[in-house]
Amino acid sequence: MEVKIGVQNSAREIVLESSQTAEEVERSVARALEGASKVFTLSDEHGRRVIVPAERLAYVEIGEQAVRKVGFGTI
Repeated sequence: MEVKIGVQNSAREIVLESSQTAEEVERSVARALEGASKVFTLSDEHGRRVIVPAERLAYVEIGEQAVRKVGFGTI
């Protein structure tokens, strides 16, 4: 699952591939925004963790994994 995280006062967004489902990511964002957790934490496919303070979240975009085409072919 591709996840893009926008952080306030930052020109770049955080992009990572997560093995979590869209529903799991959405629940994690909701918990962080409700105040149940002060941070939004997400792990990528390689086990690395991204931790963003909940009050700094600008947006979280959840999408499918991008299919990368390899090789040459006719369109």
